[in-house]
Amino acid sequence: MPLYDYHCKACDKEFELLVRSGTVPVCPSCGSDNLEKQVSVIAPQGQTAGILAKGRAQAERAGHFSNYSKAERSKLK
Repeated sequence: MPLYDYHCKACDKEFELLVRSGTVPVCPSCGSDNLEKQVSVIAPQGQTAGILAKGRAQAERAGHFSNYSKAERSKLK
């Protein structure tokens, strides 16, 4: 799953999300799908786990678990 940076045109927030193909991303702040994909920085080899952890922590602070797989979300409940 690629990690993308987005800018929400509705609320002017910037964030990053792990997005599966065929999934329409939405803003974690306002729920809008009016997003602009930003150019992402390529992760240096060996640092992907840290980026994933950062994305998950950010999603948890925002009150959603979109950066977790269905299997991982079931373990959180």
